[in-house]
Amino acid sequence: MQNQNLNSKISVDKLGRDQASWRWKVLISTYFGYAGYYLTRKVFTICKISLAEEFNVGLDSIAHIWTAYLFAYMLGQFFNSFIGRKWGPRLLLLSGLGISIIINIIFGFANSYSTFMVFMFFNGLVQASGWPGSVGAIAHWLKKKERGTFMGFWSTNYLVGNIVVKMLGGYLLAVAGWRYAFWGCTLLAFAIWWLIFFWQRTKPQDIGLKPIISEKYEAATEVRASVEEHISIRDYFRLLLNPVVLLMGLSYFSIKFLRYALDSWLPTFLNLQGLDKAGAAYYSTIFDYAGLAGSIVAGIVLDKLFRGKWERLNLIMGLGMVVGYIAVIKYGHSPIALAMLFGFVGFMMYGPDTLLCGAASVQVAGEKNGVAVAGIVNGLGSIGPVVQEEVIGWLVGGRSQETAAGIRNSNYLALGMSVFFVLVMIYINWRLRASRRTQ
Repeated sequence: MQNQNLNSKISVDKLGRDQASWRWKVLISTYFGYAGYYLTRKVFTICKISLAEEFNVGLDSIAHIWTAYLFAYMLGQFFNSFIGRKWGPRLLLLSGLGISIIINIIFGFANSYSTFMVFMFFNGLVQASGWPGSVGAIAHWLKKKERGTFMGFWSTNYLVGNIVVKMLGGYLLAVAGWRYAFWGCTLLAFAIWWLIFFWQRTKPQDIGLKPIISEKYEAATEVRASVEEHISIRDYFRLLLNPVVLLMGLSYFSIKFLRYALDSWLPTFLNLQGLDKAGAAYYSTIFDYAGLAGSIVAGIVLDKLFRGKWERLNLIMGLGMVVGYIAVIKYGHSPIALAMLFGFVGFMMYGPDTLLCGAASVQVAGEKNGVAVAGIVNGLGSIGPVVQEEVIGWLVGGRSQETAAGIRNSNYLALGMSVFFVLVMIYINWRLRASRRTQ
């Protein structure tokens, strides 16, 4: 019996050639797939001043458009996480990115403020399919002991997407105008859609391969939930109201508030402080490059040093964020210095950002429920971007006249949010430690 159990374990742990080949196909296609979502999402953020000039409105009015997107994105997370858990992540990825591509083509032809407002709302609904779909798409292809490292690298997908938008979109914005910035990024996203179509499968069994992960390991999780193939709405709400999931969502509220504030406003702030539009877009990528490094380091450290204790790593990196924002307030007096200091903030911020609705979501709930928890945590966290867009838009003011006070107050607000994140993580650490001791 002991030898039989050992052989069974080896058969699960050791990957065959076809399993390994398809795993790389799934990882690559979903990596570029979620980067493709950013190509049809973030062009707007580098075109804010151009659109304000085009439609003759203030930056606070432009903020309302992005708020419509963020509100729809927040609602869509809950809807899409349920759909993904019930019908699978492949449907989410192909339909969500496909519809978003169509909407972004429309943006390139739009001639009115109201057109942007309406279609940005619908874009938010379908964009919400991207993250839970992507996490669910790889959950069955990664073993627990390697999940942090693989997802640390894999979770840089949206950073790469953000960088490509700022580089490609920024170039097209400078040489051809905002319409071509939308069209160029959308064309690249369309090519990525086909990569998902041919290379993505939800789990090895879908293509006749043996499973990589034994389902018996899903029972050893902090969040207990149904492991049936298709869940009911009641099961979904039990998952939604689980205290651990709610606390993860609360902490992610802080992270997404901070990340989207910088994603949305950093190019604008750098532009208003003296850099031209293209230069502001380029220098704002320092935040993303540093965040890319932070995501990778966090994933490796999670496996090698913290043994899967994601909450402890998040607490340490949260303290680093607090230090970073203090430095921004004290020394960020020039656009170049500000961009460099926000690079340090990005390194500390993107670790918790990738872990909370990535490896941590799968770890606390198992492979089948990872897609749902990732969506729920992301949905609760997505309230933060809605709030920040309106608040920072109000702090900056309607036009781009006197903005120094608005930028300074925005940084103080961000410092407060980073402190709040640390406090929530202290409580999560205490709760999970008590839970594991009981188990």
